[in-house]
Amino acid sequence: METVKNHFFSDMGVMLGRSMRHIFRSMDTIFTVCITPIAMMLLFVYVFGGAIQTGTDNYVNYLLPGILLIAIASGISYTAYRLFLDKQRGIIERFHSMPIARSAVLWGHVMTSVVSNVLSLIVIVAVALMMGFRSSVGILPWLAVAGILVLFTLALTWVAVIPGLTAKSVEGASAFSYPLIFLPFISSAFVPTDSMPRVVRAFAENQPVTAIVDAIRALLAGQPVGNDIWVALAWCLGILIVAYLFAVRAYNRKAA
Repeated sequence: METVKNHFFSDMGVMLGRSMRHIFRSMDTIFTVCITPIAMMLLFVYVFGGAIQTGTDNYVNYLLPGILLIAIASGISYTAYRLFLDKQRGIIERFHSMPIARSAVLWGHVMTSVVSNVLSLIVIVAVALMMGFRSSVGILPWLAVAGILVLFTLALTWVAVIPGLTAKSVEGASAFSYPLIFLPFISSAFVPTDSMPRVVRAFAENQPVTAIVDAIRALLAGQPVGNDIWVALAWCLGILIVAYLFAVRAYNRKAA
């Protein structure tokens, strides 16, 4: 068992290194993921921020959690894109003919998504700090926020694996992310849900982004999190498990 585990982790490390080399050779992936969320943050803080009533003195503090989730939703589309290219070029079949752990191919792409998205989030938080974002909480709340963001990235990345394996075109492989990017707009990410019409409010308050945003916002503000963190974790874990099962099933069909 230990040999098998070591074999898997070493193979996954090789796959991760391969994908990360592709990213570092073309850093536009990370910068592209950062540009749109940063532009939106600038727009909402400096143009719309004065007209939006959130009950807080610092709108960038209110806005940042939603911007981070938009960045993740944008970033995972590259996982589907890279996986589709590997499938189209027959690279996955070549890996299957080698003496490596079959699941390491998928996990290499997934872990690449986590690493590249973390780098993008660091850039966005740095820009938010320059715009006036402040948080006086200690290391534990920040670690909790990091854990939620990584779990959310894992969940959405496994969602991205499915179109990466099943799409018929490169456009179809990455287009799935558009609804995910739009989802934070119908949540508490930009404005409190209290200001929304009844039907929109009902949807906003019962979708995963609102719970995740509210939990991150409370952690960074040093406020009681309440049930939001458990709801957020339940959503992330539920999406992760379901997406993982469907992704593995699609992968096994392609490998058959």
